[in-house]
This record gives sequence, structure tokens and C-alpha cells, in this order.
Amino acid sequence: MTTLRAFTCDDLFRFNNINLDPLTETYGIPFYLQYLAHWPEYFIVAEAPGGELMGYIMGKAEGSVAREEWHGHVTALSVAPEFRRLGLAAKLMELLEEISERKGGFLVDLFVRVSNQVAVNMYKQLGYSVYRTVIEYYSASNGEPDEDAYGESPLGQRPGRRDVYMHPIDQNTRLFQYA
Repeated sequence: MTTLRAFTCDDLFRFNNINLDPLTETYGIPFYLQYLAHWPEYFIVAEAPGGELMGYIMGKAEGSVAREEWHGHVTALSVAPEFRRLGLAAKLMELLEEISERKGGFLVDLFVRVSNQVAVNMYKQLGYSVYRTVIEYYSASNGEPDEDAYGESPLGQRPGRRDVYMHPIDQNTRLFQYA
């Protein structure tokens, strides 16, 4: 039976089987530790009966908690190839949505690679829709051009537009387009 539990520091040394997927965005250990310190309830791992890590979801709260205008955000969701097509990603999404709702978040949003049609279709089945395209959101490390991302949220809901810039100020500014 699969166990869904809080991600721990020890898991950082056990989740390579998940992160080796080329579509999984990986980060340095300090980045994961920051999420564990600030948003531990949004960092969940799925563990197989034998102890192997099957997948994880890492998220956070974004917006203004003081003004009660915030939402949950999925930073990373990945399932090891040998555990895909079992509904595990959908279950992890459901858990993160429940946590966000309990804490008063008005929705959960995420970014997904435009080229990752399997994930785009999965999110669509979960009720998400594209509300914007973020130009060159994902950096390429192999000399290829940077890749765009879809910003997705539950159908009919969009995070506030206050974080969207229609024109770049300099090379480091991301350009957003609404779908």
C-alpha cells in the first residue's frame, strides 16, 4: 500500500529515481530545504511499501496572506517512470488542493512545460486550464532555446494579474501572454 507523507530532509538523498526524468525540473538542495522550512505542509512524498520513493509534490502559498488574497502554487510534481499511470500524480494534486483550501487559499495554480503534453492533458482532466503562456520560463542547459510554460489554474479561475508584465524591462524580465 502506498504511503503519502510529509517530505523529510532524508528524502533529499533518496529521490533521484524521480528527478532523473528530463521533464522534471530539478533544483539545488538549498531550494528544497527552503520549501521544507517555509511550507512543509505543501511538500508531500509517496512511498512504496518497500520504502522506494514513488513521487512527490512541492508547493507553496503565494500572494498576500495579510490581505487574504493568496493561493497555493505547485512548484514541482513528479512521479518516477515505473509508478506512472497509477493515479498518483492526481492524488498528490488533490492533497495539495485540500491543504490550500483548508488554509483559505482561493485556488491552486502551476506552470507546465508547453512540450509536456502528457502533463498538460492530465491537468486538463483534473479541471485545470491554461490562462497564460510565460515566454522562456524554463531555462535550457544544453544549448537549446529556453522553453515556454503554460500558467494553469482550475477552470474559470485565475490568480490576480498584478504579477503579469506585458513587456520586458530588461533581458532578465519574463514576458507573459494571456491565452
